[in-house]
Amino acid sequence: MIHVTIYQNKRKEYTGFKTYGHAGFSDKGQDIVCAAASVLIINTVNAIEKFAEDRTSLVSDDAEGVIDYSLKDKPSKEAKLLLDAMVLGLVEMTDDENYAEYIDLTFEEV
Repeated sequence: MIHVTIYQNKRKEYTGFKTYGHAGFSDKGQDIVCAAASVLIINTVNAIEKFAEDRTSLVSDDAEGVIDYSLKDKPSKEAKLLLDAMVLGLVEMTDDENYAEYIDLTFEEV
C-alpha cells in the first residue's frame, strides 16, 4: 500500500507531504496505481521547482519508495495551486473503489 501524509498549516494550506511504500496493485512495472501516484507526486515536486520560487526540503529513498517534501515558508500562489492539484488527484484515487485499498491518504497539521 502507498501511504501519503499531506502536511498542512493552521490555515489548512498544503505545505508538503511524505509518501512511502508500494501499491501492490500489480507486478513491478505494471502497477498503474503506483504509476499514477508517482506521476502526481514527482510532477508536483518538479513543477514547484520550475514554476515557483519557494524554498523546499526534499528527502527521498527510491528503494523504500520514500519522498518527504516540504515548503520551508508559507506556500506561494504557484506552489499552493500545484499542491492543491496533487491532493485532488490523490483524493480521487482514494475515492475510486478500484484503487482505494492500495493507497492511504492522511492529513497532518504541522
